[in-house]
Amino acid sequence: MIAVATRSCHRMMIGLSLFMLWGCGDTKPIASVPPAPDLAGVRSHHGVELTPETWGRIRQMAEVPPLRENTTNRMAENIDAARLGQHLFFEPRLSFDGNVSCATCHDPALAFTDGLRVAQGIGENARNTPTVLNAAHHRWLTWDGRSDSLWAQALEPMENDLEMAGDRLSIVRTVINDPELSRAYEALFGPLPELSATLPERARPRRDGRKDALTKAWFGLDETTRSTVDDVFVNLGKALGAYQRRLLSGDAPFDRFVASVDAGRYEPQFEFNDDAVRGLGLFAGEAGCWACHAGPMLTTGEFHNIGIPPVAGGMPTDSGRYEAVQLLKADPFNAAGVHSDDTGGSNARLVRGLIDSPENWGRFRTPSLREVARTAPYMHEGRFQTLEEVLRFYSTLEGAVQLDHHQEEVLVPLGLSDSEIADLSAFLRGLNGTPLEPEFAASPFK
Repeated sequence: MIAVATRSCHRMMIGLSLFMLWGCGDTKPIASVPPAPDLAGVRSHHGVELTPETWGRIRQMAEVPPLRENTTNRMAENIDAARLGQHLFFEPRLSFDGNVSCATCHDPALAFTDGLRVAQGIGENARNTPTVLNAAHHRWLTWDGRSDSLWAQALEPMENDLEMAGDRLSIVRTVINDPELSRAYEALFGPLPELSATLPERARPRRDGRKDALTKAWFGLDETTRSTVDDVFVNLGKALGAYQRRLLSGDAPFDRFVASVDAGRYEPQFEFNDDAVRGLGLFAGEAGCWACHAGPMLTTGEFHNIGIPPVAGGMPTDSGRYEAVQLLKADPFNAAGVHSDDTGGSNARLVRGLIDSPENWGRFRTPSLREVARTAPYMHEGRFQTLEEVLRFYSTLEGAVQLDHHQEEVLVPLGLSDSEIADLSAFLRGLNGTPLEPEFAASPFK
């Protein structure tokens, strides 16, 4: 959620934010400022003074660019792959007990979250469910960034013991034995393999390197069979990645407000009232929220330890980005791995160059604020139930745990008044948009 900075840090941090804004290393020229945004109209209608400098930040928050090309997934833009991925996303038979699908935790009715403090699949997870809306704009996925593509990230929950607890051998067998899934798969990827009847019912490796019965069964298979199953499993992930690239939202009241002002003929926006405009002015101005929540997704995509106290009390035990870098670099499904469709591209080079630094301990990715009013509870452990609770934490930093030696330099209590908290909340609620492709924003099963 909203990270804040001391005013003395703003100049340094805004330069970093704008450099990193377009995807952790991708740069984009800052658009030229239109000659006459109607800032006077905003002042006369709302009584809010927005400086040209503040308006430049605001405009960047509304300028959503096209999705970056995903060269690691050759099916990324294939609409038939997206439709197969949509089926898989809502398919509970891929789980161990046949009752859990991706949509169990990523419910379209809840902005593709679950409304729970922490995710509940086969078992209870340790972290809150992040939305997958607009996830295609992010360089790193999940709270700790342990995946570098939508397709790679989609594979992990299917085999995670606490999420879907499935295994790649039975998942592949399910697709082979289902006429609709097998037809859709073969139209995209070619013939499915024939699996010997003598194979075990379930088998998969573990990502964490530990040994269990399913791991032993997996390494009891011959290398050709393992490779064949992996190829199909990866293709299913790439179909899921193609689907999730379609889960985009836009046309929020905030976006319409900015477009109206930039048109030079400002008209008040019914859904973006005085409170929201005042909150926007605070967010992009004096409160400094923009230092970490800059750009069209209202996040720089970077990782921070902001001292959120653990729900269970005591000191934090979740290592966050620290362990995630190790997992990502060892992941055979990363952008540089053998299953990537572009092992020499920029994404692959980025993964190879990641540094496993102790300073990453306890850091988590700054989430996007688009759709934020629909995705409570908040923070990686779901500690706060409302936007107002989050803002009060930043206002006082009461209970914050000091672990990151940079934290004292970056975070200070904002000292927000109750009316300022209400204004910021109103602005954040103005970031709720609508699906850009409604066909994909619901289950395909009627």
